[in-house]
Amino acid sequence: MRKIFGRVYVVIIMLFLYLPILALIVLSFNEAKSMSVWKGFSLRWYEELFHSKLMVQAIANTFSIAILAALIATIIGTLAVLGLAAMKPRTETVLMGFNNIPMLNADIVTGIALMLFFLMFHWPRGYLTVLFSHTVFCIPYVILSVKPRLNKNTDKLFEAALDLGASERYAFRKIVLPELRPGIMSGFLLSFTMSVDDFIITYFTRGAGINTISTLIYSQVKVGIRPSLFALSTIVFVTALVVLVAVNLRQKRIDAKQAY
Repeated sequence: MRKIFGRVYVVIIMLFLYLPILALIVLSFNEAKSMSVWKGFSLRWYEELFHSKLMVQAIANTFSIAILAALIATIIGTLAVLGLAAMKPRTETVLMGFNNIPMLNADIVTGIALMLFFLMFHWPRGYLTVLFSHTVFCIPYVILSVKPRLNKNTDKLFEAALDLGASERYAFRKIVLPELRPGIMSGFLLSFTMSVDDFIITYFTRGAGINTISTLIYSQVKVGIRPSLFALSTIVFVTALVVLVAVNLRQKRIDAKQAY
């Protein structure tokens, strides 16, 4: 009885989470603009999406900023973890405490603080300010993802490699980097997701004429939702699903190889 109840509970939760997304996907193929009337299957809204310069530009901004911010944050965060490992435990604990503050802080506070920072230094808000802001709030997540992968065994193996005649660069590339790689990949993917998903910080740090997917949707909701936004959301969801499945399959293959 308990097992049946557990399965029913899981099914209800899954339906609660994914039925709205399924409805959105179905409506993106509706010929009619209305969300309550089905007039037949059509790719009309996908055509409108790719013919809209505003939407195409917002998509390009969103994903270019996300990739660059995730890449820069991953590099800085990984180097920060290596630096923290070389510090005294007390200093490391204090700095990790500071690292956690941006994640616990409200997004609106971070967004306003960054906006005031740019205004104070007369930095015109635009693409670069959004990129800088996304990089800043992604770094703490990278540090938390990478840090658990660096342990005492890594240090011992690194020192052993040096004793056996390996150069520091070679030992880092062959020993430390493979140990950190899962954390680095997790940090990169998490940063990418956080950047694509962000609205509040982007809203406060973007300039006139610069839109991401989230800010574009917010501006269009005021004048009425067009089904082309459903098409855009469907593409984003399917892309995220494909990437997630690909990453999981790749990790399973790596785990299987290591097991043998």
